[in-house]
Amino acid sequence: MPLDVRSIAVRFAILCFFVTAIVGWASGLSPFACSERAVIGALIAYVTGTFATRVINAVLISAMAAHQVNKRKESKDDNET
Repeated sequence: MPLDVRSIAVRFAILCFFVTAIVGWASGLSPFACSERAVIGALIAYVTGTFATRVINAVLISAMAAHQVNKRKESKDDNET
């Protein structure tokens, strides 16, 4: 079963938003600069998370399809003997 792309990307973006905001706050940035960087980081994290999840889904689906093909080949070979 493929992973839910949007849910994972949103969670990753929210996590990156708060981590970036906390790091900016701890560094002594102004609230505007802190929030601006956090939003930019969240957008980058969302795009990256979406891309990574889609790649993982493609690999998983490919592996499941290959498994089914191998299973059918084995079943066909067993019936022929």
